[in-house]
Amino acid sequence: MNARGIDSAVPQLLIVEDERNIRELLRSHFEAEGYACVAAADGGAALAFVNGRPFDIIVLDLMLPGMDGLTLCRAIRGHGRNRETPVLMLTARREESDKLAGFGHGADDYLTKPFSMKELSCRVTALRRRVSRTTLDPLASARAIAIKGLRLDPTRRSVHARGAEIGVTPQEFRLLYRLASNPGEVFTRERLLSEIWQGEAFVTERSIDTLVRRLRRKIEPDPAEPRCILTVWGDGYKFADD
Repeated sequence: MNARGIDSAVPQLLIVEDERNIRELLRSHFEAEGYACVAAADGGAALAFVNGRPFDIIVLDLMLPGMDGLTLCRAIRGHGRNRETPVLMLTARREESDKLAGFGHGADDYLTKPFSMKELSCRVTALRRRVSRTTLDPLASARAIAIKGLRLDPTRRSVHARGAEIGVTPQEFRLLYRLASNPGEVFTRERLLSEIWQGEAFVTERSIDTLVRRLRRKIEPDPAEPRCILTVWGDGYKFADD
């Protein structure tokens, strides 16, 4: 139990869903699975929770009154104690562009409505397992590197470019560090998928392309003409030789 009266041994789950029936169903289900659940009906209330305490998992509806799910997800990733907390986004939208938008704003997984509680539970468990692996990640003791005007510090999971810190998600950092620490080496999408997501289900090779696009927007002076993360047509990606 910490100073805020939160049992740190119990996984903390934030549910952000404006439909009361779904919100209460999620709360009841995950509390039965051993989670301590906090529920919010809109983005503003959710942001207050996110700024006030840490969570282990955030289940976030895309369509919310006021602040929508994409805006909230971007705010979570921007700063604060939950910037690396896994976010699973829920939505009734099934178009691929909507899914890629969710990933582009920092979501770790994406599930369309209607969904089965069994699948949702499996995905939440997979996200928690991924975080556990990250905690034991050898990157925690890896060396800081400087290349192409970037400085990557694994112990802090920080990226500095052009004199300023760039906010990145855990997957973005892992991908960038893997490429930047091996300049010139070509990595296939399949290999990167295995190393970044460590064999988890529910993600595809398109997820690597999404991460690369996000990173280019953050670190490249001109994302349309990348100088750091280069595409190797027919194979995958590589980091430019310094």
